Amino acid sequence: MSRERLEGTIIRILRVVGLLFFIAIVAFPFYWMIVSSFKSLEEIVLKPANLGLDIRKIDFHAYYEVLFRHGFLRYISNSVYVSIATVVLSVSLATVGGYAVTRLHFRGQGFMSYGILLIYMFPAIVLVIPLYVIFSRMGLRDSINVLILVYLAQTLPVALYMLRSYFQTLPAEMEHAGLVDGCSRIGVIWRIVIPLSAPALASVALYTFMIAWNEFLFAFMFLDTPEKFTLSRGVVQLAGSVHLSKQLVMAASVMVTIPILVLFFFFERRLVRGLTAGAMKG
Repeated sequence: MSRERLEGTIIRILRVVGLLFFIAIVAFPFYWMIVSSFKSLEEIVLKPANLGLDIRKIDFHAYYEVLFRHGFLRYISNSVYVSIATVVLSVSLATVGGYAVTRLHFRGQGFMSYGILLIYMFPAIVLVIPLYVIFSRMGLRDSINVLILVYLAQTLPVALYMLRSYFQTLPAEMEHAGLVDGCSRIGVIWRIVIPLSAPALASVALYTFMIAWNEFLFAFMFLDTPEKFTLSRGVVQLAGSVHLSKQLVMAASVMVTIPILVLFFFFERRLVRGLTAGAMKG
């Protein structure tokens, strides 16, 4: 075997070993979370180091407890409402705003085009204290709708940037033809731009949904009433109850994680296509 082939083989082996190592690091906590959620409290206490799961002894008691005795059905509905509302508002505003920055000519267009991501550069921890004070003085702090407004401010800049980059790849001639045929700007967006931008819109929607579903800091700071908690806020409250079994926390964590994983794997191709479609001109 030549030296070049030997080096190539060693590099491939190291690459596979490194990939398997990082996959194990990422997958193990998730595996342990699922296994622990299906075990009985007695088994967890007596055999805490047991990493296996006996299918014949699968116990769904933790999920029943979390859903029906600790209010997680309410938390799920709150998270669904917040996430969907954020997606609808963010995608709608980003579509109109991204099109305006790409196709229309107005004063300050250049500054707006390059300053879209300016607000996203500020860490959330820097913004949460001023927003907490403002909303508290206005009497709006303990509100799910205010949480939607905050999430919209978080996701809209990146959504605008992603759609602007994608709209730049669309041929302007098709839009001009639509205007000649009598369509208004809104008609062009609805009948031409949106159908052609389905991959990018799906990517923005998935990204926005993931942010709103998983976000914890603002939910922790702004929500005080348990009936208004989102899933992430509910999991932390559950974990803070010392008298409760950690088995329940694992079951609640699975409920938070599974929907995002399912959405990601289902829309993976659209997500990748939407993120890379505007790369040439973005």
